[in-house]
Amino acid sequence: MTPSGKKTILIVEDDEGIGATLKIFLETEAYEVVLANNGLVALELLCTCEFPSLILLDMKMPIMNGWEFAAAFRAKYGKQVPMVVMTAAADAEQRAREVEAVDWLEKPFRFAELLQKIKKILDSSSLPAGEGSSP
Repeated sequence: MTPSGKKTILIVEDDEGIGATLKIFLETEAYEVVLANNGLVALELLCTCEFPSLILLDMKMPIMNGWEFAAAFRAKYGKQVPMVVMTAAADAEQRAREVEAVDWLEKPFRFAELLQKIKKILDSSSLPAGEGSSP
């Protein structure tokens, strides 16, 4: 969490329109948001910004895709930050399993669905071990 008490969400999304819209929406919901347009930028940002409470991860991106980012992130930081895969692929659940994400969203998705998943994940991750439910 940030000094202001807000939880930080890292959005890794190469579509500028989707990324900007998500950032605005989540900021109106009182989250701090950091936006990266590919996995390499996201890894670099992690060295300089507030460590996130949650990562929203697109899978198909240039330079470093979602699979590569997830592998590099897990190698360096383990599983301490939950990830949610965002993809237009028909097999979103399978892609989430491939990167050990806690959940997934099929594009296009509704903001209400996104917000519900975020709150469920962040509420359960703030509980002591063993008291939260996994999605």
